[in-house]
Amino acid sequence: MEKPGNQEWLNRYLDSLATQRKLAEHTVANYRRDLAELMQLAEAAKPALSLEALDHFHIRKFAAQLHAQGLSGGSIARKLSAWRGFYAWLAQQTTLPANPVEGIKPPKRAKLLPKALSADDAVRLVNQPNPRKDANATSELCNRAMFELLYSSGLRISELVQLDVRYAKENGHESAGWIDFDAGEVTVTGKGGKMRRVPVGGAAMQALAAWIAVRPALEKLDPHALFLTERGTRMSARLVQLRIKAHAKALGIPADVHPHMMRHSFASHVLQSSGDLRAVQEMLGHASIAATQIYTALDFQRLAQVYDAAHPRAKKK
Repeated sequence: MEKPGNQEWLNRYLDSLATQRKLAEHTVANYRRDLAELMQLAEAAKPALSLEALDHFHIRKFAAQLHAQGLSGGSIARKLSAWRGFYAWLAQQTTLPANPVEGIKPPKRAKLLPKALSADDAVRLVNQPNPRKDANATSELCNRAMFELLYSSGLRISELVQLDVRYAKENGHESAGWIDFDAGEVTVTGKGGKMRRVPVGGAAMQALAAWIAVRPALEKLDPHALFLTERGTRMSARLVQLRIKAHAKALGIPADVHPHMMRHSFASHVLQSSGDLRAVQEMLGHASIAATQIYTALDFQRLAQVYDAAHPRAKKK
């Protein structure tokens, strides 16, 4: 029986990520891109190599090649992680002697802190209407509800757009997320298919109620989706990105605002007020507390800036 080729192995692995691990479509697409690059590097070697034939030396060489091409340490780390996962799976399918990616570290990268809005700018962005006179009233109600919810509950953009008005399981559709108006909370499906419930603040609940009051007229094509376009289709992540960027620009907010910045702002502001790192971890849906601890550094950076600006002995001469 002929052994599977490089592309066949990759296809089988990607299929397992989608069907067995139930990773999100965009996550699988990222794996596909990184693994396709591994295959290209293997086949460009002289002589060309199969994925099963790659060893520690080859992977180290490929990482060096990517670094020489100007790829950042963070991007190389992501690729190595994808490759490492693939070989862990391949070892279960074949007699692979060892994972060739184990022990290989990417170039050191500078730790970049997440960008968050100030509390004043965040509140202004979600609270103030678009000053443009030609703004569509229905779209503005939808925008306000989406922006309030992003900031109120720290949702990922993928979690926001998958929300339904209520839980439903019918005609081949099962809700991955929904709003519970009575409990004042939202249920979402995050990374790795893990579900969590997050509180929704009063301002966001009011914005959602105002949107729901006009939404039924738009549900001809999608009766489940909480957020709809003017055509009655489920809101896309890209459209949310465009809308929030345009809204921030119209308000004169001096930042390149995107949906994930609202998640960073939520985490930073809740942590500043409460100091409860574990609670922020749970609300964000982080598997590890280490991923949440970066907001501690962000909080300290803000305190340092306040100190430098206010303390008479800290000012530079």
